[in-house]
Amino acid sequence: MTPLLRWAFGSFFFLYFAYVGLVSPYASLFFLDRGFSVIEIAILMSMLQITRIVGPFSWGWLSDYLSNRVGIIRFCACLAALVFACIFFLQSYIGFFIWMFVLHTILSSLMPLGESATVHALYKDNSFDKRYGRLRLWGSIGFIVMVLMAGELFQRKSIELYPIVGMIVLLALAVISFCLREPKMERRKMVKGELLVVLFNPDVRWFLLSGFFMIFAHASLYVFYSLYLADLGYGKFQIGLFWALGVFAEVIFFYFQSKVLSRVDAEVVLQAAFGVGVVRFILIAFLPITSVLIFAQILHAGTFAAHHSAATKLLQRWFTGPLQARGQAVMATVSYGLGGTLGGLCAGWIWELSQPRDVFVMSAFACGMAGMAIQKLRPRRYPTKSVRQD
Repeated sequence: MTPLLRWAFGSFFFLYFAYVGLVSPYASLFFLDRGFSVIEIAILMSMLQITRIVGPFSWGWLSDYLSNRVGIIRFCACLAALVFACIFFLQSYIGFFIWMFVLHTILSSLMPLGESATVHALYKDNSFDKRYGRLRLWGSIGFIVMVLMAGELFQRKSIELYPIVGMIVLLALAVISFCLREPKMERRKMVKGELLVVLFNPDVRWFLLSGFFMIFAHASLYVFYSLYLADLGYGKFQIGLFWALGVFAEVIFFYFQSKVLSRVDAEVVLQAAFGVGVVRFILIAFLPITSVLIFAQILHAGTFAAHHSAATKLLQRWFTGPLQARGQAVMATVSYGLGGTLGGLCAGWIWELSQPRDVFVMSAFACGMAGMAIQKLRPRRYPTKSVRQD
């Protein structure tokens, strides 16, 4: 992968996660400012996950069939910018509901296809372990920059500026998508039932179940963490700092990812990530003081970055060739789609019927379930020497 191409993919990750850094902390506050209830906000925010149930797999199948991931990325990035512009004309709750569904169905294609294209390019020149983390960390930097800048902007001005910021980011993402390139995909004919054979592998099923529970756990963070901090008395800029701290810890892990994954089995890294998740959510629930919340955010390096890196590496063992994009899509569908949707809805229900703290107790329990699932994998099936590159 040439330096210019690395810059293009790094910029793609930066801008995509800058958008995520706008939506995750501030969309719920924007909807609250519009007068929507907590349950209504939970339903709107669940569109981020619901659209990942069908969207990623459909886009992934299309890209594998056409052997043109980058072309689909460009189309979806441009269409997303166009659809986002509708926010300036929306007033009703139903209007926002439809808008969130359509917009994020389109956006649900970008990360699975972007990840697949990046992994394909890196495996082609045998540099996945060395370069993947350092490319992916630009997404984390984009997230940090957005939460800090938007938090300061919204604190000084108004959350009403949310649509303008989102429009700028998605337009830039559409532009940068035209700089992406990918090595020519091998047009090996799809074999009927090939995907099902992989999915019937017991290790794959346990792996996907662990991903389901991990994102189920994080749904409470993505949907309610900003509201939780606001209830504790923190301002918008302070909330942005908490989000930025977590993602900064993520950047550090991504930078040193190659040293970790070259020495430790991916399954072991996943198991550690789930254990860290239990600790993190218990601390958020029962010790919500500033120093402890800061420490809990630093643990994001384990619960997100370590989990994501190890999961991405494991996917390459099972989903190869024309199955690559669909492998990423299956993971996105099961974890972010099903897990994130159910986790967000359960969190909203618990928030209304009980107390905010119990939302994060649920998350700690889900991380424990993820740990139990991943223990079913058998690393001895994958000796280090046989797992270098497909």
